[in-house]
Amino acid sequence: MTQSYAIGIDVGGSSLKCGLVSNTGEVIYSFLFPLNNILTEGEVIALINAAIRKCVEHAPEKVIGVGIGFPGIVDQNVVIGGADNLPGFENLDLGKIIETSTSLKVVIDNDANMMGWGELIYGAAADCTDVVFITVGTGIGGGLIIDGKLYGGYKNRGTELGHITILHGGIKCSCGSSGCFEAYASVTALINDYALLHGTGPEGITGKMIVENYLAKEQKAISAMENHFDYMATGIASYVNVFSPQKIVLGGGISESGKFYIEEIRSRVMERAMPGTAQYTHIVAAKLGNQAGLLGCAARVFSKF
Repeated sequence: MTQSYAIGIDVGGSSLKCGLVSNTGEVIYSFLFPLNNILTEGEVIALINAAIRKCVEHAPEKVIGVGIGFPGIVDQNVVIGGADNLPGFENLDLGKIIETSTSLKVVIDNDANMMGWGELIYGAAADCTDVVFITVGTGIGGGLIIDGKLYGGYKNRGTELGHITILHGGIKCSCGSSGCFEAYASVTALINDYALLHGTGPEGITGKMIVENYLAKEQKAISAMENHFDYMATGIASYVNVFSPQKIVLGGGISESGKFYIEEIRSRVMERAMPGTAQYTHIVAAKLGNQAGLLGCAARVFSKF
């Protein structure tokens, strides 16, 4: 196979994950640009351009293009609405700006979509055509692949997987609604639940700490994790019933806790999902870890250009 190269840039809340990637999925060169002191939209764009130049310098051959994963709504390379913690980025034709400044082809999509695409091409969903990818962290995001293509709804406004309603009139969610999957099954929700059981605030508590205490058989950690497993299964069973995917891929740091994590969720999903819809569905942990976004961005370049 002839070797070709693409640049992947995963825009996060605190940093840009940047890298030069070969078409076989090898990360040739990678680095982080922190965003802690970035105050303007222009500064973020300048960093993206600088990251691209840095990657081009390390490319053995010509770079095919640049893939950028961006939080928020992205339609046809236009950032409709960025993440709350990034300045500006409202109805901004970011793709055109980057293409003009770098003379490279650019594809931009929602960051969770890019992560899902990375798992499809290089990770846990390889050789699948129908996949639901879910990332569990501070919130819950994800991507949907139908018939081998990313699906985002009309004008890419949909697939907000963290915001299906699992409890009518439930806990208020950050999106403005209530009873959302994210409000009950995110790591933030797990931490809040554990803190409540201890009668304390959530400060200083982490998901990793709760998992460690769960494995050490601390009763309050067991109770909090059991709730988490049940809420995760409730949301995921709905995805299985609607999409009947070949795989549900679970990402985010907590999904790397161990085999028990996936197994506990899997058994509960199979109890709740309709047998017919779940017949061919496998629930698995993501494989690419924190490189999923970067690899997915590069993979989208190879797929498109």
